[in-house]
Amino acid sequence: MPTSSHARAAELHNLAAHAHLAAAAHHGKEDHLSGHEHSRQALEHSAKAYELSQEAHRESAQLAGEKEN
Repeated sequence: MPTSSHARAAELHNLAAHAHLAAAAHHGKEDHLSGHEHSRQALEHSAKAYELSQEAHRESAQLAGEKEN
């Protein structure tokens, strides 16, 4: 069964949160290079999660429109 856009977006939001925590830990240890890399990963995951959330919203709206007809 294919993974829904909602589930994949949630997974990416969790990955982004984990990357943010890792970035904060590295910055706290003054390992700014690793912290920057984790921050970049967090941004990448967040952006993809946003795209999938928008896709899921469009799919839900389309299905709701089809049920009305």
